Amino acid sequence: LGPPGSIGRQTAQAAGRLGIPVLALAARRDVDRLEEQARKFRPKYISVMDSAAAKELRTRLSDTNIEIGEGEESLVAAATVEGADCVVTGISGSVGLRPTLAAIHQKRRIALANKETLVCAGDIVMRRARECGAEIVPVDSEHSAIFQCLMGCRERTEIKRLILTCSGGPFFGKKREELARITPADALAHPTWSMGNRITIDSATLMNKGFEVIEAVMLFGVTPEQVGVVVHRESIIHSMVEYTDNAVIAQMGAPDMRLCVQYALTYPERYDSPVAELDLVKLSRLTFAEPDGEAFPLLPLAYRAVKRGGVVPAVMNGADEAAVAMFLDGRISFTDISDIVSAVTENAPEVECPTLEDIEAADREARRMAAEMAAGRAGV
Repeated sequence: LGPPGSIGRQTAQAAGRLGIPVLALAARRDVDRLEEQARKFRPKYISVMDSAAAKELRTRLSDTNIEIGEGEESLVAAATVEGADCVVTGISGSVGLRPTLAAIHQKRRIALANKETLVCAGDIVMRRARECGAEIVPVDSEHSAIFQCLMGCRERTEIKRLILTCSGGPFFGKKREELARITPADALAHPTWSMGNRITIDSATLMNKGFEVIEAVMLFGVTPEQVGVVVHRESIIHSMVEYTDNAVIAQMGAPDMRLCVQYALTYPERYDSPVAELDLVKLSRLTFAEPDGEAFPLLPLAYRAVKRGGVVPAVMNGADEAAVAMFLDGRISFTDISDIVSAVTENAPEVECPTLEDIEAADREARRMAAEMAAGRAGV
């Protein structure tokens, strides 16, 4: 799911290199990329959410027998295509939630790269995975690192802390007053990773790291207090686990997502990859710093959101997705993102044991409130 994106492209590269068959593709509208991958892998099914793009792709692939569905419902068909044993959830946004749950129901391995799945509905997703016996293997570099560092962990009670590393984004060291002048072009210039627009902006605001805190809580069954964040500019240590005896195990490697993607596909086996070897002598040093919660308030907001639980994380995600889109469109400033997301999240309703429908309704309302606040700031 999400073949045109960074994770999707790297998944295609890994599948092609290792000879892994691809049975379905799902994207919003990138017809060129879909046609290219369709002709390379000859999948059974392609989901295209945009109707016009689906029509164009049918024309382009009329010489094949590939079935092409359209609309959000076709995502579920792609995620549950017959014969697949692993679903890579690389599509961005909360739209990835229902197809992920459908794949879990079919006991597929979930190579999880869609943050919203666990941020919005982590309790539901993890419970369904346990009930169905579906395996979830994280793709994000931080959670892949923790996943690997926990391999020698017999019981979760042995965990003292999970330590997520953070590049700090392009504005590390800047104060809040300096951030007000940031443009979309500035924010899209990430110092380490090449990612999609939304995740790059979220990395600049540290919202992405907040989402990762919530994901870690859900994935690894720990409390928010057991998840720490440290700024590590070199992006060589991808994350760490501190055990109750104060031993710290870190996973290290070149800052290259291809290794995480490949490992999620091949786990528990390891194969040769195109990722460069790590030369510790050339590195010479590794540095660490505390994140600045005053300049980047969305990270502490995420801690408060996961502690409140219910629909609050989904509200935060929906408000953020809307605010980032408005920032990229030039409708609000960089600091408006955190102001709007914070205001919407702090006003989120308390819903005990929310259903999937409750979560989706909260998401829609959060987007509406974010747009309303943005219009007020713009004087519209």
